[in-house]
Amino acid sequence: MKCVTVVVFLTLLSLGLSAPLSDCESLVKPIPISNEYMLGKWHYIGGSSDLPGSRSLGHMLSSVWIDITATSHSNILNLVQTQRLYGQCSSLIYNVTFENSTMLIEQPFYLKEVYLMTDCSDCLVAYEEVISGKDTFTSFMLFSKRKSVSDPALEMFKRQAECLEMPSPIIHDTNNEICPDNITPSEGLSALNSLLEAKMGHRVARLLDTLFDMFVN
Repeated sequence: MKCVTVVVFLTLLSLGLSAPLSDCESLVKPIPISNEYMLGKWHYIGGSSDLPGSRSLGHMLSSVWIDITATSHSNILNLVQTQRLYGQCSSLIYNVTFENSTMLIEQPFYLKEVYLMTDCSDCLVAYEEVISGKDTFTSFMLFSKRKSVSDPALEMFKRQAECLEMPSPIIHDTNNEICPDNITPSEGLSALNSLLEAKMGHRVARLLDTLFDMFVN
């Protein structure tokens, strides 16, 4: 009887260990997204990244939204990103290529963004790889047409982050005030590229990330 109990226990244990792996395979598999679905205003709910400075910036940003519009070229989308940092609003604008459910930027750095499953009907879960010189960074983000999402949607997003072995996502406070849409935007790709190329600041940024995670969380 004891032997049977041990066999049953080991079988259940092995199933318990293999289930998360199988679960991860479906959770992180890219899904098809149409150009039309991408269009509109998306609120940034939260995310995770290994880009130096992203953790501290994530704690300091109170709100972010992006507005995606079509252009005269069917495979080109226009993005306006607006954020509130310490009460001050700023905006960036840039174009991206969108084909085969994938967002691409090839210059002045390489960016590839694909989309993962979610049980939220008006959400967008994005997994992003950025290559700048010899450096490669990854980001994982959750957007929604609404300012907040359900707890199950958040839990699923956090589970996906674990599957991708990303740092724990930073989730924004849904009560934070968002910026208006009448801010004159700056050229976005140049600003983002400057941050990526600031090699001397990466070590300091990583230290700040650690400190913010220690004392803010």
